[in-house]
Amino acid sequence: MKQTIGSILSIGGLIGVIYFGIQYMNESESFELLGADVAVSTGDWVPILVSLIILVVGVLVYRSE
Repeated sequence: MKQTIGSILSIGGLIGVIYFGIQYMNESESFELLGADVAVSTGDWVPILVSLIILVVGVLVYRSE
């Protein structure tokens, strides 16, 4: 039972990290300043952090017996 819950959490966390990571990268803006390309992010990093924590918890639950 723990392995099932752990794998569900791990897969959900991985999907969340990928989805919110792509969304975060799409929300960043770049411009050129004195010949250098400067990127400014306007995205929110909290969903990525929460998804990463869920991924780690899922892996720990999966590996515990």
